[in-house]
This record gives sequence, C-alpha cells and structure tokens, in this order.
Amino acid sequence: MKKLLLILLCVPMIGLGQNVNIPDANFKTYLVGNTAINTNGDTEIQLSEASVFSGRIICFSLNITDLTGIEAFTALDTLVCGDNQFTFLDVSNNTSLTFLICNSRNNQLTSLDVRGATALTYLNCSGNQLTSLDVRDATALTYLNCQYNKLTSLDISNNTALDTLHCSSNQLTSLDLSNNTSLTYLNCGGNQLTTLDVSKNTALTYLWCPNNQLTTLDISAATALTKLSCWKNQLTSLDVSTNTSLAFLHCSSNKFDCDAIIKKYKLKK
Repeated sequence: MKKLLLILLCVPMIGLGQNVNIPDANFKTYLVGNTAINTNGDTEIQLSEASVFSGRIICFSLNITDLTGIEAFTALDTLVCGDNQFTFLDVSNNTSLTFLICNSRNNQLTSLDVRGATALTYLNCSGNQLTSLDVRDATALTYLNCQYNKLTSLDISNNTALDTLHCSSNQLTSLDLSNNTSLTYLNCGGNQLTTLDVSKNTALTYLWCPNNQLTTLDISAATALTKLSCWKNQLTSLDVSTNTSLAFLHCSSNKFDCDAIIKKYKLKK
C-alpha cells in the first residue's frame, strides 16, 4: 500500500519533468545553451520549459539536419532556421508563431507544413525544393517569399492581408490575385505565366513579372504603380497612360517599341 501511494505521488512529478525529444545534436546543443529556454540549466529541455517559451529561436547555419522537437514550443513567436541541412519542417503545432525564416539553398526543404500556424504574418521559405505550399491557414500573412522553389501552383486566396509576394523562379502557370487587394509589391518573374490579372490590385506600387509568357498586361487599375518590369514576354503593346505615378519601366524583349513608351512618358529604365 505504501509503495502504491509513493508511485501515485511521483506520477505528477514525472509529467512535469518530461523531456522533449530532440534527436539532432546540434539543435539540442543550441536549445540547451539558451538560458531563456533551458531555465533550470540541466542537459535537457523539459516540456514544461518548451511550452511556455514565447520568444525567438534563431538557429541559423548550425548544420542542423532535423528540427524535431520544435513542435513542443507551442508559444514560440519567431523561428529563424535558414542555411541548415534538413529536408522537412513541420510547424503546424506552433500556433503562436508569427515570424518564420527557413530560406537558403542549403536546407533543401521538400516539405513545409504551416497548416495550423494561424498567427503567421511573415514567411520566407525561398531557395528550397518545395513543389507545394499550403498557406491557407495563415490568414494573417502579410509577407510571403517562396521564390526559387519548384512550385507549380500557389493558392493565396485566403491571404487577404498579403502586402508583399515574392514567388519568382518557380513553375507557376497561373496566379490568382483577386482576393489580395492589399498587395503593394509583387515579384512573379521567371515562371510560366500566360496571363496576369492585377485589376483588383489597385494598391500595387511595384510589379516585377519578366521572363514569363504573357501576351497581354492590363495595368490600368494599378494607378499607384511606380516601378514595372515586364521584359522578355510576348507582349504586343503596353498602355501606361493611367499610371501617372510610374517612374521606372523595363519592357524590352517584347513585340513593341519599349523605348518609344519610355521616351514618351519620360520614364527611367
């Protein structure tokens, strides 16, 4: 009876002292060495320590091959983990995460799960090997950089707060921007776009869409536009008469006289 009572008394203490599984030695060394996380100064990270940490984890360029254990940091605000060597990253359990940078060519990410990361406002996952990216849960997202991947599609219809989008150098054949009325900066060059509708993006000030397969480009509604690059497409004409704020235009390698437009409207190239 006494032995049973002792076991029952110890059970809550075992739960409180449960260690987070962190298989990567370099990632564990970083976490254990961070006194803001490892508050008791031992050689492990307890679940009780991880779950209450609401600061930043910046483990950039530490030769990390596996970020398993990050799921325990449910209150985490910022994760900067670029220039490492892992191929997958799951932050779906990090529901308080607002800022995520997992860019660089070294990561070679083929899988990035941000479903459930509903607080996310900033995401940079550029320079990886992603063929798909689901950001539908990230409804607060204002900045997205997913350039230099292998994306064939990108659904940003739920990201109505999006202000900045870098999606160049992928394999996109279409891009629906109709719900992104807050967009001011768009870089979608180096894809396989045949059409680009920016009629709903009246706040747009910067549009970079070179090296696609566009045959038409109507920018009449983008009256705030100051910079436009649409070189190396299949455009036969370009009307900038309503774009009174336009100061820079790069439109060479199309099927119309680009220099004539630049001269007429006294633009820089």
